[in-house]
Amino acid sequence: MSGLLVAGTTSDAGKSVVTTGLCRAFARRGVKVAPYKAQNMSNNSMVVSTSSTTGVDDGATAEIGRAQWVQARAAQVTPEPAMNPVLLKPGSDRRSHVVLMGHPAGEVSSHDWEAGRRHLATAAHAAYDDLASRFDVIVAEGAGSPAEINLRAGDYVNMGLARHAGLPTVVVGDIDRGGVFAAMYGTLALLEPEDQALISGFVINKFRGDLGLLKPGLESLESLTERPVFGVLPWEPSLWLDSEDALDLDGRRAEAGATRKVAVVRLPRISNFTDVDALGLEPDLDVVFASSPADVADADLVVLPGTRSTISDLAWLRSRGLDVAIVEHVRRGRPLLGICGGFQMLGGVIADPDGVEGSVTEVEGLGLLDVRTDFTPIKNLRLPTGSALGVEASGYEIHHGRITRGDGVTEFLGGARAGQVFGTMWHGSLEGDALRGAFLEATLDRAPSEVSFPAARERRLDLIGDLVEEHLDLDALLDLAQGNAGRADVVRDERRRVETNTVPSSAAADRVGLDTPPPSGSGGSTSGGVGSTSGGGSTSGGGSTSGGGSTSGGGSTSGGGSTSGGGSTSGGIIR
Repeated sequence: MSGLLVAGTTSDAGKSVVTTGLCRAFARRGVKVAPYKAQNMSNNSMVVSTSSTTGVDDGATAEIGRAQWVQARAAQVTPEPAMNPVLLKPGSDRRSHVVLMGHPAGEVSSHDWEAGRRHLATAAHAAYDDLASRFDVIVAEGAGSPAEINLRAGDYVNMGLARHAGLPTVVVGDIDRGGVFAAMYGTLALLEPEDQALISGFVINKFRGDLGLLKPGLESLESLTERPVFGVLPWEPSLWLDSEDALDLDGRRAEAGATRKVAVVRLPRISNFTDVDALGLEPDLDVVFASSPADVADADLVVLPGTRSTISDLAWLRSRGLDVAIVEHVRRGRPLLGICGGFQMLGGVIADPDGVEGSVTEVEGLGLLDVRTDFTPIKNLRLPTGSALGVEASGYEIHHGRITRGDGVTEFLGGARAGQVFGTMWHGSLEGDALRGAFLEATLDRAPSEVSFPAARERRLDLIGDLVEEHLDLDALLDLAQGNAGRADVVRDERRRVETNTVPSSAAADRVGLDTPPPSGSGGSTSGGVGSTSGGGSTSGGGSTSGGGSTSGGGSTSGGGSTSGGGSTSGGIIR
């Protein structure tokens, strides 16, 4: 199989960005490439049509993570459920709803985290194999960190996937957080020898400053790990658009000069918060995320976004006094928009007799719209089209709640409207330039701008592709993905020789040849291990010392030098 796994030292290290950039860059070179993430944990998702894979245009739909939807756009292919076979949508701190191949498949909790996901691993790997049979290259994105050794036994997303498909793996680190070299070295050190053998190199993300000052660190990392750094991506603040990670919520702030404030309530289980991305592109709007009454007091427009847990997030809203602040905002004649779960909060009764969201079976909403919500076990996935405010509109629906409108409201995008209070069940509707312009004209009395959201998204994807092309060794990464790691190693070594006017190292020269197969699973690593010892201890069989050799600085291993199980293994770094 031809493919590449993009892992990271942490969550939000840049895995999604690098995966997206590689998809766009490979597609530009004529490679038929597909994104893949075995398991995504996110409440930001998209609805896709399944007609491209079934060959039947019957209107059937499925749900996948938003990041994989965006990555498919970058790869210029149709998004499909196999690109994100398992989607976990957190409903609480210890319970997640499972979406398997685009459809609800029960729940998984922290107490059965390993046993409860075994069937998911089988399905996820089958989906990968299916994609690999239809595409030239798969760029797979990992989750969290591959060095989460407490979870390694049940892992099928990071090194578990890499082992299944024999994927060379690139580790991405966020230098803006600090400690990136320790994080990269430590990630490699904690892995089992068989996993270490698949780590092919590193990518530094979010660097700002003088690259010359970074170079000694890169060289030391390469020397210590015997693996290359494939490049350094610069800090680029404009990449917030379509960001899936809730850690990036604050990236949507406007430049100086914005005259109108849009306050988006930061619900604990906020979902599909990218609904407001299009508002963040408007030059005169400052989109902020609010968690207190003071945050919404001076807002020109308040948005209650979607949530995975409408009832519990409504309780949180009330505990903060935000319910009173929102009612006061409406009383003053200012506009309010609720989307999906946020819209449901604006109505009257919210009933959940089947316990879809939890143990609370009925609560009262804020009473700002004459609607009733009834939760049912059947999830509604749709790609609706229609019109509102005199223009055409479209979006996508992902919800268990069924809405019943009363006499005091009119229909609005699958929801309801009363005066300046708007509620819709359609996610993504504001991405339509015409609808967004009409909505802002109706609520803020401003003329539509010339901002095009689809064009902005495409520019972002091109920008990420450009950054990857310019700052990463794309030839080596493509060779790696296509199973030509040996050639990638030699090309890289020759380039360095020319740049530094030095002769190739004997180790690099002996390691691979143009026509020889790459080392097991990596582009330039030693067999299985990470670091060689210095000051007396020799490496044997991939990095572990033979007979208790000492590490640099004099520390000796006990009992022969290595432990087994739990992630620190024979063949790894000797402590």
